[in-house]
Amino acid sequence: MTHLMNLFLFTGVLITAFMILPLFRLILGPTIPDRVVALDTINTYIVAAMILYGAAFEEIIYIDIAIVYALLSYIATLYIAKFIERRAKDK
Repeated sequence: MTHLMNLFLFTGVLITAFMILPLFRLILGPTIPDRVVALDTINTYIVAAMILYGAAFEEIIYIDIAIVYALLSYIATLYIAKFIERRAKDK
């Protein structure tokens, strides 16, 4: 059992480390679409971490929340893309 928990811990550390690069892209830009893609990448890592947490502690509720979060993240990305497209047409 401890080997499995060590694997979950190691994977969680990797997911957290992988969030650093998109975080820099989110902060520094240079364009709005770059920031949207970075935010979507971070959201994907968050969903993966929630599923990992749910599997590690055998709590199904975290997996359910991860599914809802992924759906809301997808819808938000679509709305932002639509906003960017509308903004580009107005110019």
